[in-house]
Amino acid sequence: ALPSLHARDDVWGAATALALDVVARGAITAGVSPAGHDAWAADLDPTDTERLHRLAGPDTPGPEFPGPEFPGPEHLRAFCDAVADTLPRSDDDHGAYAGHDPVRIGPTGPGSAGPGTTGTDAVRLSLRVEPASISVDATPADDPVAAPAAVDGAPPVMRAVVQVHSSGRVTDAAALWDGPVPGFTPRHRVATALALRRAAQLWGPLERLLRDAVPDAVELDDADLADLLVSGAAALASAGVAVHWPRGLREALRPRIVAGGRDDDRTPAGLLDGGGSVALDWQLALRGDPLTVEEYETLASAASPLVRLRDEWVLVDPALARRAARTGPEEVSPVRAVAAALAGELVVDGVAVPVTAQGGLARLRDVLASAPEPLPEPPGLAAGLRAYQRQGLGWLARQCGHGDGDVGLGGCLADDMGLGKTITVIALHLHRRTTIPGETLVVCPASVLPNWEREIHRFAPGVPVSRFHGSGRSADVAEGGILLTTYGTLRADPAPLAGRRWDLVVADEAQYVKNARSGTARALRTVPATARVALSGTPVQNRLADLWAILDWTTPGLLGGRAEFARRWADPIESGTDPGGSGAATDRLTRLVGPFLLRRRKTDPGVAPDLPARTVTDRPVGLTREQAGLYTAAVDAATGELAGRAGVGRHGAIGALLTALKQICNHPAHYLGETGPDVVLDGRSGKLDALDALLDRILDAGERTLVFTQYVTMARLLERHLRRRGVDAAILHGGLTLPARTALVDRFQAGDLPVLLLSLTAAGTGLNLTRADHVVHYDRWWNPAVEDQATDRAHRIGRERPVHVHRLVAEGTLEDRIAALLERKRALSDSVLARGEDALTGLSDAQLAELVALTADPAETEDPGVSEAPELSGRSGAVVTAGAAR
Repeated sequence: ALPSLHARDDVWGAATALALDVVARGAITAGVSPAGHDAWAADLDPTDTERLHRLAGPDTPGPEFPGPEFPGPEHLRAFCDAVADTLPRSDDDHGAYAGHDPVRIGPTGPGSAGPGTTGTDAVRLSLRVEPASISVDATPADDPVAAPAAVDGAPPVMRAVVQVHSSGRVTDAAALWDGPVPGFTPRHRVATALALRRAAQLWGPLERLLRDAVPDAVELDDADLADLLVSGAAALASAGVAVHWPRGLREALRPRIVAGGRDDDRTPAGLLDGGGSVALDWQLALRGDPLTVEEYETLASAASPLVRLRDEWVLVDPALARRAARTGPEEVSPVRAVAAALAGELVVDGVAVPVTAQGGLARLRDVLASAPEPLPEPPGLAAGLRAYQRQGLGWLARQCGHGDGDVGLGGCLADDMGLGKTITVIALHLHRRTTIPGETLVVCPASVLPNWEREIHRFAPGVPVSRFHGSGRSADVAEGGILLTTYGTLRADPAPLAGRRWDLVVADEAQYVKNARSGTARALRTVPATARVALSGTPVQNRLADLWAILDWTTPGLLGGRAEFARRWADPIESGTDPGGSGAATDRLTRLVGPFLLRRRKTDPGVAPDLPARTVTDRPVGLTREQAGLYTAAVDAATGELAGRAGVGRHGAIGALLTALKQICNHPAHYLGETGPDVVLDGRSGKLDALDALLDRILDAGERTLVFTQYVTMARLLERHLRRRGVDAAILHGGLTLPARTALVDRFQAGDLPVLLLSLTAAGTGLNLTRADHVVHYDRWWNPAVEDQATDRAHRIGRERPVHVHRLVAEGTLEDRIAALLERKRALSDSVLARGEDALTGLSDAQLAELVALTADPAETEDPGVSEAPELSGRSGAVVTAGAAR
């Protein structure tokens, strides 16, 4: 209890004044009371604390301070906290830190950021920068005042005026303290003071207002003004505090870059040939008119961010002033100049500067931005190309350099799987041989190497082809021939391939080298070539760094270094924090990489008619009682384990839980590690029973099936189960030798194997399995691009009959919810954003509980899953054919 009030009325009066002063300044902080409820407390600075101790008097009683009834420091501190906890609250508000009713917060408090105001008292701040000579009665608005006129003498003193926004109204902070202001109440002062304290943590000069009785405006010296320009405004904007500059003060002086000379008459091929350079002339223009030499000197020697040019004051970013001191054009590589011309800007000293291309560079930009002419089949090609393949051949020929109109910068052919990238590259080799001597090196996964050899023999029988693979390998290749090797062989033995110059190097399934730091990617970069082509149906498999790695190999320097690419493109796009506005960074990156990446989908006009129809069916299956019991137990155990965990440990625990639940949905034996020959599989998994019923129908019709799973262990269980039922099945996985893989593919394609089980990671790319009538995804891969690649083993050029795709989904489980997420994620994957399972390991407890909750009743033991064969046409609304939106 506090001492009685009458003991020292003057002390309590002074304490009240101190407490009110603290609250008026907004020096209060959100916390938690000993009972665990919301509580504001006084945030006393050293001066406040000293005042409080002087009021309390000496530590021991004396004649002037007679005894225990005199308030001690702890009593006065408690009084200040009580005032701080009372004044910000209102009868009209409810909730933590707003209403008078206590709200339980818990031992951890509301978080480091602290709460803001709520309801009608919430405010937003902005700063209006203006000359200090303007009357304080100037009308506050988001529309800033005019720029100061130039006069002789020193530049005008500037100030930043605090503006308060609430419920669509705006007023100066000074008017709020003078009061009353329509639409505002005295409680808005507290909210303003709190908001100002938070803003001061982001931009230091605002701290000077925290000691003022009225936090109205802060004068800005040259250092303050420069800091606000360089970083302060951006930091404040991140917290919702806008900075409004005088009209024309910042916009008058603009940088620009003129790339290439008007008299540069080089052709696109000549511009890029022989290691020449391109001039970048960095300029400043005042209202569109370039500065003179004298004005550059004035700018470079200015001591203040406010510079007088042509009878007006101009606000100059210090980075621009530093750049103005460097005169003369800068010579850069043609690739960097091309990148600047395509993106329309170049980042100089942290500033994005618009670029105008001239001469040969402008012509090269126009060539890259135009559609290439289709090319006819070259001599020696024993096949007819489809229209889109002839277009692709024309694009590749232009990108790789073949004549004066070609650019010789390489590129990535990113067509969907199954659209004939292999035959297009074979045609490119033949096309180049008509005028350019040299050989082609193809680097590919081991599983694809036999297919390349067969396709070359089939479509270009006159081209010598050899392998650099296996024991006793040789890098010798006949004149004008093609040498095939694998990524593993290149990594282990790069010297023979790097010891000669190739006319063309092709990296098939280029996502294999998406990690530019890997030994495989480094080995690939050592192989010299006149032109480089990457082939990949998924150039962005998980993140934009994948695209950087591919294009930095095909066209070195186009996207800058890895760190520069992350800072300028990947981070803003993937995080959604693009300072240029929603989608602006994506648009700029698309302009830059578009000419170097040719992407055609199976749903594109002119492509779909060449493909068989495809029907996609999601098949919900129930869990058995055993599966439901294991699922619930795994969720309950993980909930306790995750409590209080954070960081890497939490991410790992969530990943382990998701894997366990997926394995339970597959089969209890998969989760429990039951791999012995006598393990019972029948009747324990709704998925397995659904697969049996589905295969019965398929096999009765004499059709063949691919069954994909991401787990080799599950594939072995399926193989054992199917063979027990008399179904001939085999597994294609990463542990097989190349001859064994080839023999298995040939057996399936010959019609001798009705069911082929495949590991998704080992067999999801590169294989041609057009004999399959059905594709079954036993478990869902959480990256739609990878799953689509697996489906494309069957749905590709060369097949005429329809392909049926069946996706088994455990109903009422996380698989059911992930299936819905995958459809939304497919759209993200189209804009090169997909993170796979990693995106789920950062979920909160509540989000995770919602994701993994079991919401369907288990099937009865007597009826485990599917009682009759499902119809092959699928559920209503689940049928998708080639050419239709998925």
